[in-house]
Amino acid sequence: MEKTFAIIKPNAFEDGNSGKIISRIYEEGFIIRGLKKLYLSKVEAEGFYHVHKDKPFFSELTDFMSSGPCIVMV
Repeated sequence: MEKTFAIIKPNAFEDGNSGKIISRIYEEGFIIRGLKKLYLSKVEAEGFYHVHKDKPFFSELTDFMSSGPCIVMV
């Protein structure tokens, strides 16, 4: 069985779209094996997105990802 990682990002969470996104995942036939709401710190976001550290959008991306709660799923 293949597994993938998905994130509902802060803007979707803040806009109240988490439930719709999760419903869509199930409607498409996927199974969510684990789900957790979390808050990434700036340092954690920088670590997660380290492959982009040399890109011009890195700081904006890590600021955004640490701006509010996320939902992570497998």
